[in-house]
Amino acid sequence: MRLRTLVRSSSATVLLPLLIGFILLALGDDLTAWVTPHYWTSVTGSAAFALPFVAAACAGSAAWEGARLAKGQVFGHAPVRNPVAITLPLLLPVVAAGLLGILAALVTAAVAADVSFGLPQPGILAAVAAVLIANALVGSIIGRIMPGVLAAPLALIGSFVATAYPASWNVPWLRHLVGGGLSSCCSVDTSIDGRALLGTIVFTAGISAAALILIRFRGSVIPLTVAGVCFAGSLTGAWLLVRDLGSEAVQGRATSELACENTGRHQICLWPEVENAAQVRQDTSTAAEKLEQAGVPVPHTLTMAARPQPGAAKLGIAPDARPEEIPAGIASGLLPQPPTCALNGRPYPAGDAAVLMEAWLQTTAGTSMHTVKARFDPETVRLLQKLRALSPKQQLAWYERNHHAMSACDTKPQLNIPESRG
Repeated sequence: MRLRTLVRSSSATVLLPLLIGFILLALGDDLTAWVTPHYWTSVTGSAAFALPFVAAACAGSAAWEGARLAKGQVFGHAPVRNPVAITLPLLLPVVAAGLLGILAALVTAAVAADVSFGLPQPGILAAVAAVLIANALVGSIIGRIMPGVLAAPLALIGSFVATAYPASWNVPWLRHLVGGGLSSCCSVDTSIDGRALLGTIVFTAGISAAALILIRFRGSVIPLTVAGVCFAGSLTGAWLLVRDLGSEAVQGRATSELACENTGRHQICLWPEVENAAQVRQDTSTAAEKLEQAGVPVPHTLTMAARPQPGAAKLGIAPDARPEEIPAGIASGLLPQPPTCALNGRPYPAGDAAVLMEAWLQTTAGTSMHTVKARFDPETVRLLQKLRALSPKQQLAWYERNHHAMSACDTKPQLNIPESRG
């Protein structure tokens, strides 16, 4: 069959504009809500949010194509080509339509992220393509055993349930079999975990192999057995890869990508996606010096790495951070992390001081009171104003006392602000 005839007669040709319209109109907000500015890996992960919808469309369209073959009794005669050679060309437009749908999602996320010239994350694209191919092959089998008016909606609904619902279950590893954790990738300090990608590819490759066996040899005992072995083997292999993953398919980004420079008394390490890096470093250095002048120890290195090295502090800012957001980014990295006893469920009374501590650190680093009022609740603002009325020495003593309390579970914080003694 000529390519033009194949495209003109395929159900995917009718489906494609509907699919792209659905992605742009119905999923546009979701594709752009959490994308990290200027970060191609995040753009590619955000585009994977559309995967369950696109996979369902591929499965439904493939089921229709399979039903057309069955209705025409193509496999009931003695064809020159084997069933796989007949089926695969009909599925090419289906998979191509799915990939174009993912491309539409990718462009939508890329525009929102304002990325520069670059390439999407290839591993995520490979996993997405593997899911689409598996859905198309399984959909074509459903179409061969059922009438098209039943096969298409059944394949569509079944595919959506299989790809979308595992992400809502409390068994985290299941979602990584069908790419359900890809859309949470990635903040600027994280990258995709290769185990999640391999798990998805291994599982869907096993399903595709099983489907090809059934298409070629149909449903006799031996092909069914071999197909079952392919499915079980891929499920086992994928489980071994993803069993230790949490709900998100991310890991800390390689710190070798950080650009570190000394500005003032501090070394400041930023990701390459940060806008106006020189100005950000200058603003960060200025805020850090204000904290040091107030008596707050600030490590020499301030880094955007997900897990700072010992002796460094986290700089929690976005790639497009504005100057007024930088003091908050420094303050968040100076607060003590909850101790192990608190993480194990023991009472942690000093945790009540964390919000006021952060507000004080932000204002000390240069955040205006007007901005603080917009970020914190009225009671915190009231206590902060009372605290700021104390002498610098009293404020520092209050900070050190509560900083020490937050490092243990058996020390109560000082939440009552003493009266100013001038």
